Amino acid sequence: MEEYFVQSESKPGGEAAAHVKQSIIPFDAAAESGQILPNPAELLLSAFAACVLKNVERYSLRLHLQYKKARIKVKGYRTDRPPAIVKVEYTLEIDTDVEDKKLDLWHRNILKFGTITNTLMRAADVNGKIQRWSNND
Repeated sequence: MEEYFVQSESKPGGEAAAHVKQSIIPFDAAAESGQILPNPAELLLSAFAACVLKNVERYSLRLHLQYKKARIKVKGYRTDRPPAIVKVEYTLEIDTDVEDKKLDLWHRNILKFGTITNTLMRAADVNGKIQRWSNND
């Protein structure tokens, strides 16, 4: 079984940081969300995005698929009672020339073998799509 370790700390007013390996990730732990640092829900969605992008790379190598770049846009929906992320929507864009059939296979592998994707799919409705890179934004 693989293990992960994170140590986090906060100060009065909500200034907080997670210490992970040799990195420090600042985040907002204030009672009211600020406008600069990510809050815990945004960190969760960022973890989902990181998992997907890590698997873009992993399965490009395993499936011998070439790409120039990838990006993901993620939106989460929260209920108040009880407070929970209940829905996640995403669009994964990949700059690639692979055929559509292989693009779909790539997407299935990205979701099926992702630690964070599997965890979130057990807790929330996760829906998304993969498409070719668009320069529209």
